[in-house]
Amino acid sequence: MLKTLKYILQANEFMRLPKEMRRVVFYSEGKNYWPLFKGLIDGILDQSDLNVCYISSGKDDPGFEYSDNHFKSFLIDDSYVRNWLFENMQADVLIMTMPDLNNYQVKRSKHPVHYIYLQHNLLSLHMSHRQGAFDWFDTVFCAGPHHVHEIRCLEEKYNLPQKKLLEHGYARLDSIIKHKQPTKVDNELKHALFAPSWGHNAAIELGFGDQVVEKLLSFGYKVTLRPHPETLKSSSKIINKIISKHYNNKMFIYDECVSSLDSFYQSDFMISDWSGAALEYSFGLNKPVIFLDLPKKINNPKYKEIDVVPLEVSVREDIGVIVGVDDLTPSLISSLPYGKVDPIKYVFNVGRSDFYGVKYILDMSEDLSKKKST
Repeated sequence: MLKTLKYILQANEFMRLPKEMRRVVFYSEGKNYWPLFKGLIDGILDQSDLNVCYISSGKDDPGFEYSDNHFKSFLIDDSYVRNWLFENMQADVLIMTMPDLNNYQVKRSKHPVHYIYLQHNLLSLHMSHRQGAFDWFDTVFCAGPHHVHEIRCLEEKYNLPQKKLLEHGYARLDSIIKHKQPTKVDNELKHALFAPSWGHNAAIELGFGDQVVEKLLSFGYKVTLRPHPETLKSSSKIINKIISKHYNNKMFIYDECVSSLDSFYQSDFMISDWSGAALEYSFGLNKPVIFLDLPKKINNPKYKEIDVVPLEVSVREDIGVIVGVDDLTPSLISSLPYGKVDPIKYVFNVGRSDFYGVKYILDMSEDLSKKKST
């Protein structure tokens, strides 16, 4: 009850702000999304006099430590108070990484607000997301050409009005490339990063998690287990069992902070299933990837209604090898080739996504403000 009261007070504080102070609003589900927002927020504050409001449902969100005279942050729950606030939101622009706007509890505001969807991975939009996940957004920031093509095909198939699409890029990939370290001279693969996706067909949920970790440790590799945040919520007992079993093994590392890139840099190769992290790892670092031969991650059973092969399917054999869990062997791992993927082929504005995102948000806010004043 006290927590709910705190969230209500935060929502009221936001609503009492003068309209001029809440023209640009960001909503975050929690700490893992802050790296995607920070560059945009930095740019807006550096290049304009606009105020930025940052609403998050994660109490440990680094955004609450951000300091600027034109920046205000608010902690809101991910339930009733948030849903009420969204329905009554008054702002020029609202930027978020959460799909399914207006399809479930989170609705569009009764007031005119321009909604922008910001990508939080490189996966194709029509298979890994639910049908209609982006239908109610006004603008979609596209990470690569595949997103533009998929959105336009979906609009044509279902007779939807065309959204504004920005050839944006992907801030997380920009960061991976910017801070990457030189490739090891000997190219010897000693450290495995096990980073599967989540869902009923994912490696950990299917019961292969400990089997993979056990195998790699028995081969003499250092192993970092980096589960998806949603797996931590839905399958915590499985994760805790794996951790308990290998806790005292100095070759085992558990990493639950997916916003950190340390495990990307410290590892030599990745084992995944259908996680978008594998694309980031390959595109950003050109390190080897092993894909476990498991069922596709399908959140939209009707994804084949548009004739578009998802990116994560089409590049799978180009950036890695596909094997069954039982086929993981030291000889397979030692023969893995380092990738030679040029991310420019798949991702817009590599290294400059924030520049284009900031410009779009500033221009949109100015245009909307002029329209409201006339």
